[in-house]
Amino acid sequence: MDQKEFSEIIDLIRKEDPRYDRQAYFFMRGALDQTVTRMRKTGLLKNRSSNHVSGPELLEGIRDYALDQFGPLAHALLNAWNIRRCADFGEIVFNLIDYGILSKTEEDSREDFSEIYQFDEAFSKPFLPERRRLPDPPVLTLESS
Repeated sequence: MDQKEFSEIIDLIRKEDPRYDRQAYFFMRGALDQTVTRMRKTGLLKNRSSNHVSGPELLEGIRDYALDQFGPLAHALLNAWNIRRCADFGEIVFNLIDYGILSKTEEDSREDFSEIYQFDEAFSKPFLPERRRLPDPPVLTLESS
């Protein structure tokens, strides 16, 4: 599917469900592509009949993709798109399924996207400075002369 067709479908989805910014759908498409590519390279899709990934696998891929693409701005950008928790990614995925962009298996459900990770932990913590403890200062003693 080309970019124009995808864009038109996103417009249709957003007429019914305007919760998420249109860029969130393009982001999801990129995250899914990168997840499948990485899983193929590491052999994780080798024993599967398709390129299907589970909700938790996709969530891990989404986190990696967001950190790769946006670095320390990932959390703020996702919030700007109204994505504040893992379940929001599931809603986007199931909107894409409803419009025939993605497919699902009988085992797939929105619950697969329940809070696999906390957003602050996943998108902010990697960029926080490590707490370093300064060494204890040397003990000074007064010597009498």
